[in-house]
Amino acid sequence: METCGECGARGCPELFHRLLALDHARAEPWGPLHGVSVSCFLLQHPARLPGDGGAGAREFLRAYLDGGLPAVERLVGRARRANSHRVTGQAAPGGAARPVREAPHGGFAVTIEQVAVDGTFPAEGFPERVEAWASATLAAWGHDGA
Repeated sequence: METCGECGARGCPELFHRLLALDHARAEPWGPLHGVSVSCFLLQHPARLPGDGGAGAREFLRAYLDGGLPAVERLVGRARRANSHRVTGQAAPGGAARPVREAPHGGFAVTIEQVAVDGTFPAEGFPERVEAWASATLAAWGHDGA
């Protein structure tokens, strides 16, 4: 397996596709953590960051680490309401976008490789591994993630 030049994991594209397949099956424990997993992956792969420089993904991870899945669900609910066709001319939840900064390259204490364990993303301990991934990802971006 090839080592990723962005996150430092071996075989990360294949692992990410395996994780997405588990996420999209909507089964426990993978499905509920889909947004957290995608946010971690994006923030560890600067070339894939959206136009906001990853501000939304960092906000998502901070919400998860501070308040767990209920906080994430509230954030997603606000985003859905803001994206509704019935809402016009209003700013998206979260206020003004944070300034874009250069993303860290590699040096992540936890990558998708550790979350995958043996490449299969075993259910046992998965939520704890994702929490460690989220924490390590935000730590690499700096304390406040800005």
